[in-house]
Amino acid sequence: MTLKSDTVRWGASILVVALAAGGAGYWAGHRSPQPQAAASGEAGTGSGKVLYWYDPMFPNQKFDKPGKSPFMDMQLVPRYADGESAGAAPGVTVDPSARQSLGLRVAEARMGSLASTLEVTGTVDFNQRDIAIIQARSGGFVSRVYARAPGDVVRAGAPIVDLLLPEWGGAQTEFLSVKRLGKPDLTAAARQRLRLMGMSDGLIASVERSGRPGGTVTITTPISGVIQTLDARAGVTLGMGRTLAQVNGLGTVWLNAAVPEARAGEVRIGQSASATLTGFPGESFAGRVIAILPTTQADSRTLTVRIELPNRGGRLRPGMFASVALGGNARSALLVPSEAVIRTGKRTLVMLAAGDGRYHPAEVRIGRDAGGQTEVLAGLAPGQKVVASGQFLIDSEASLSGIEARPIGGGAPANATKPASRPALYETVGRIERIAPGSVTLSHEPVPALGWPAMTMTFALPDPGIVRGFKTGDHVRFGFDQPPAGPTVRRMTKVAGQ
Repeated sequence: MTLKSDTVRWGASILVVALAAGGAGYWAGHRSPQPQAAASGEAGTGSGKVLYWYDPMFPNQKFDKPGKSPFMDMQLVPRYADGESAGAAPGVTVDPSARQSLGLRVAEARMGSLASTLEVTGTVDFNQRDIAIIQARSGGFVSRVYARAPGDVVRAGAPIVDLLLPEWGGAQTEFLSVKRLGKPDLTAAARQRLRLMGMSDGLIASVERSGRPGGTVTITTPISGVIQTLDARAGVTLGMGRTLAQVNGLGTVWLNAAVPEARAGEVRIGQSASATLTGFPGESFAGRVIAILPTTQADSRTLTVRIELPNRGGRLRPGMFASVALGGNARSALLVPSEAVIRTGKRTLVMLAAGDGRYHPAEVRIGRDAGGQTEVLAGLAPGQKVVASGQFLIDSEASLSGIEARPIGGGAPANATKPASRPALYETVGRIERIAPGSVTLSHEPVPALGWPAMTMTFALPDPGIVRGFKTGDHVRFGFDQPPAGPTVRRMTKVAGQ
């Protein structure tokens, strides 16, 4: 299929209308009957039989005679039977001046280094391994409760309660009596008995210095942190082993990141991670993955990756929301711009650019995405050129012309010269608002071909693979049709620079 330079006049006018409408896609693949174009040696210049006339904005509508389009303020375009030049490789031909008008941009597939960076979200939580349980080591009574409450942040050694422990008082009296006998072996045995009852060396030394038993003991917190529970009340009788308080340390915190199950293979224990929080703009918190939980969240199809972060100054508080970048080792890969990749759900395509101004689709197998670059695992070779901007227009024309994509593994694309009977695809750009099973909600720009204004609507999603690798907030260019079931997204690609 050929787009002629001397027909750019009305093609450019379409472009102006489409751009004014917010960047809605259009395609004006047509042939020119002018003698000058025929002299250039390009096919489809009027030497073949006209099959029908059509409006490029509504390519499925066919007319048996020329005239003005009933849909747009333009003339109908002829479709010729001699689709391509003899011996030419199948593809879409675009005149150089038309390429400039359509804004086609070509990039070269090249070898480069691609860091494995996965961007997800997470929530700060307490480090559940840093917990102190404060208990009564002997039965007694609560004589005093210090001014503490759940949620208070305390330092190590802060007093919690004073306990009157009669059993401890009796044991200390016996110890002092044995010590006065002056027998070191008996004194050592009595001292060890006090330790086994739960008395600290500091308390025992205090009893030895004063020579008086201390029946009242102050219970302190062994670590700094936040009081989670406080069950002590003044005057309450306690049994041995009764929990008085629970303190959760804040020296380190956990960041529970939600990783899509489709990206689970990119995460490993020990992997570095970097977190940013809106509360601390311009600051990054480094940590590492310490665990990958064994269960997957059924509602969101994500698995939880646990990251440990140092919490200097206690600034990171449980419940805070964070953006997480999971890093990995960079490796060499064949790279193309991510915007050049067209995902249809069943397969992934790029538009190859030949040196003679021809373009044809090629199937590829892709890997990771990072920094606006996509790894190509198969289907391309270094040095080959792909269309990085405007590939949707060429792909639409190739589809309408029945040009099949070159399969992975090489071989020229098959040239189906018969016009394909398939639904019309409409292209526009938009922002992903929500991804759900079987549907995707997009805030899109106007679609002049359908008379649609800019709006937010939900499209059917026949294959979840179409949105694989995309997330809420991504700016995309997408193609959709309108089967009886309603508007349905058929392909989607990222928009660069958004």
